[in-house]
Amino acid sequence: MDLGISGKRAVVAGASSGLGLACARALAAEGVQVAIGSRSAEKLAAAADSIDGDVVALVGDVSTPEGATAWAEAAATALGGVDILVANAGGPPPGTFASTPVDAYAGALDLNLLSTVAMCKALVPPMQAAGWGRVVAITSVSVRQPIGSLILSNTARAGVTGFLKTLALEVAKDGVTVNSALPGTHDTDRIKSLYGGDASGAGRDIPVGFIGDPADFGATVAFLCSEHARFITGHALPIDGGAVRALL
Repeated sequence: MDLGISGKRAVVAGASSGLGLACARALAAEGVQVAIGSRSAEKLAAAADSIDGDVVALVGDVSTPEGATAWAEAAATALGGVDILVANAGGPPPGTFASTPVDAYAGALDLNLLSTVAMCKALVPPMQAAGWGRVVAITSVSVRQPIGSLILSNTARAGVTGFLKTLALEVAKDGVTVNSALPGTHDTDRIKSLYGGDASGAGRDIPVGFIGDPADFGATVAFLCSEHARFITGHALPIDGGAVRALL
């Protein structure tokens, strides 16, 4: 299927590995010019080499609003404009209500809420002016079903979901769609590390019987960025093999 986005320009944050890199690869495969970001120049260079297509690698730290704004603006300059934003950042440290001090919440909100707000503030207005744009944020299934011992992530990602839904309502008339992709367990380095290098056992409790392939996740995000998805906005899509039991 031709997604109708060849020649578009995309920025993908947190794209040196895992799901962010999978999204960058999927977009590049559709003929999209992609700018990828990471804090590690070494990892970013290796990621860029693994992408078959037109890619620009820009080192940057999106864990704060200031850093996210600077990186997004640099990416827009490098590409000559941005049509697609894939907002992504790592998760904050684990913890429970009892173990997590109040002052730990600010950093989590910067990382998983305000960084996305900042990137949208930098990149969405030009999309509105152009009459076309796509925003997809990578969040977590925890916004549907909170994950134990991840109170910081649960809190911040729920907040960014509210922001994205509100933004979607405001910019829909301008041809800009705003959605979020909610990953469940996928075969990434982080998951492998939790399972001693082999994450296949993590699929036992997933209804489909296996863990997710990052390439499939990236393809789904690319579809949300496509012309075919122009009537999909304000949606938070679980990509989890049926793991979330919530009705809505």
